[in-house]
Amino acid sequence: MKMRYEYLNHTADLKIRAYGKTLEEAFANVAIAGFGFLTDTKKIKKKIEKKISISTNRLESLLYDFLEQLLFMLDTDGFITAEIKDMKITEEKTSEYSSKMNITEDKKNKKFSLQCFALGDNYQNYEVKGNIKSVTYSEMKIEKTKDGLIVEVVLDI
Repeated sequence: MKMRYEYLNHTADLKIRAYGKTLEEAFANVAIAGFGFLTDTKKIKKKIEKKISISTNRLESLLYDFLEQLLFMLDTDGFITAEIKDMKITEEKTSEYSSKMNITEDKKNKKFSLQCFALGDNYQNYEVKGNIKSVTYSEMKIEKTKDGLIVEVVLDI
């Protein structure tokens, strides 16, 4: 089986490179890598299922918002993610309304949407080492390759 993710050298933070045949697989793998830094995600029971739904105008923002939502659930609900399932990322063109000219122009703006389910449990049931403070845009990369996609992200720890 091909590697799902790896941790890269970074001065003070956690840098992750995740792989996937699809964008959905790469996004899911980078999320699991983040929680894998905190605990062994294979040991987390999948007792709780939470729906995630996000929309934004940039693919990088979609990745950022997705990871931030997972961290928010950890910080507020104590929910630690073990698996991401049924992820669907869609892209659609939108029109931009220009109030000065009072017309709608098609500027080929894009809207990206992500829907998935996060499976996991309360973190207090597991040995958790460390803390992820936030997601950053620093060194963020989403790259298409001949084998699929590579996603890189830096998490502030």
